[in-house]
Amino acid sequence: MKIRVGQGYDVHRWVEGRPFILGGVEIPSDFGPMGHSDADLVCHALCDALLGAANMRNIGYHFSDKDPMWKGVASTLLLKKVLEMIREKGWEVGNVDVTVVLDQPKLNPHIPSIKENLASVMDLDVDQISVKATTSEGLGFVGRKEGISAMAVALIQAK
Repeated sequence: MKIRVGQGYDVHRWVEGRPFILGGVEIPSDFGPMGHSDADLVCHALCDALLGAANMRNIGYHFSDKDPMWKGVASTLLLKKVLEMIREKGWEVGNVDVTVVLDQPKLNPHIPSIKENLASVMDLDVDQISVKATTSEGLGFVGRKEGISAMAVALIQAK
């Protein structure tokens, strides 16, 4: 069986009054990540992991933040487009694993909804998707509440 692994990483600055969306799910918060699209770090990290595994560059190459077409777009749409692209090249997703790094708000209550929504968007079983959250223990830009980050790994296999 032919398999490949890719990794993705995304960072966004926190801003007051912006929606906080992860994996297509809105998380109650007074702050949200700044971005050209809806700034959904989970979807962005997953896009980069999948594109990397398929050797297809990165999310910025395909969906430039300079292109007004992508202004305010739901990142679940970008994720669907990436999945179409890798499937056209003969790949299917084995599993994905995402870690979100933030100190507040707590994500544990929202993780089942995020996983279910991603499973629907990606046309996968929920058990093919892992989503975790960790803190920065008050260190760095995350600890200073300046931003948020997410990392993802994706396993793809030839159809």
